[in-house]
Amino acid sequence: MAGARRSWAAGRARSSLPARAPPVDTQKSSWKRSGRIFDVLICDRPRSTIKNLKSPIPLMSTQIRKDVLGKARSVVIKVGSQLMTSISTGGSDLDIDYLRDMARQIVELRARRVQVTLVSSGAIAAGCAEMGLERRPRDVADQQAVAAVGQRRLMTHLHDAFAPHGLKVAQLLLTRGDFDDRDRFLNIRNCVGHLHRRDCLPVINENDTVAVEELRFGDNDLLAALTCNALRADALVLLTVVDGLLDDQGNTVDPVEDIGSVLGMARAQVSTLGTGGMITKLEAARLVTEAGEIAVVADGRVPDVLARLFAAEPLGTIFVPARRKLDSRSRWIGLTKRAAGTVTVDAGAAAALSRRGKSLLASGITGTTGQFERGEVVLIRDDAGREIARGLTNYNADELRLIMGKRSNQFQKVLHRPAYDEVVHRDNLVVVSR
Repeated sequence: MAGARRSWAAGRARSSLPARAPPVDTQKSSWKRSGRIFDVLICDRPRSTIKNLKSPIPLMSTQIRKDVLGKARSVVIKVGSQLMTSISTGGSDLDIDYLRDMARQIVELRARRVQVTLVSSGAIAAGCAEMGLERRPRDVADQQAVAAVGQRRLMTHLHDAFAPHGLKVAQLLLTRGDFDDRDRFLNIRNCVGHLHRRDCLPVINENDTVAVEELRFGDNDLLAALTCNALRADALVLLTVVDGLLDDQGNTVDPVEDIGSVLGMARAQVSTLGTGGMITKLEAARLVTEAGEIAVVADGRVPDVLARLFAAEPLGTIFVPARRKLDSRSRWIGLTKRAAGTVTVDAGAAAALSRRGKSLLASGITGTTGQFERGEVVLIRDDAGREIARGLTNYNADELRLIMGKRSNQFQKVLHRPAYDEVVHRDNLVVVSR
């Protein structure tokens, strides 16, 4: 333990941050991930931990922060609308001082050779200021028009904030459909990669002007998570106006491994100014951690929050990554493309998929809902309604209703054409990890 304390102190010294006393009353456990063993410090401090974790010993975030977040080389940072807007204007204009300070922090993080992709909010607030509106319009068409005006104003202020540091900013406006389409999904990654190589900062926002649904994404939380998975970034940082997930006593819950166990806490934390809340942040964290990367929710008003997070300071809530890393295609199938329908399977098929890595056969299917075509993603549930996997179907909904419960040697007789043995081949299937 003395060695762990020395390592902790050395990390503090290297970070050039104010010294703090190391954690006290610590004991060691281990966290295994991808064949590696991380020493985990469990310490007595006023932060809640989730007791019903799948690990036999509750995980402490300090060592995970060091070994995962501290070593991240690429990160997606999402700045919430309540941070981007000024309290003095009632949230109807951008907070220029905050933008300048965030620009400084991002530049300093890049100086540590961390690739940063910024997901920003605030276009509608900026548009309200430009058009002399005192409050956010309620009509969707008005919101789209205001966002069209505000996006230009937002990018102008971001340009002005980063220009003194010699950093160019690039704008990408995306919709949900850009992630559903496989080619566009890959093009997002390619474009952002080239921007990084040309030493530009990619700034991503939803294209609020063309898609109604994007206005309800949840303050860009989902957009940030989808971007993180598309880029295969090492970490997602969601900056908001609270210190992470809070329990009913107002203490920060840290760390979280089983997101489902904390949904009740999140429902009590609803955003008053933005379109999101803690529920959308948990969903974003789930998408990223399922892919095998770490997610953090932290208070963006904390001085030098980015440097302190990446120096492993105990700020906010970290969400522990799954013990696997998904490749790009699996992220698209299992975590990005929206499911077009649902397939229900019996206990035998559920076990074959989740435990033995088998393909989905029609004989184990007991029901299906939705209208979907061949090649679309279907959500696979067990007979209790739990999601166990997602995959690309070889059959459309009408065909599947004809063959479900049957053996593959009966397919041709029923469909009157040559048929696949599998409904979803295991190469096109992603099992839920936890």
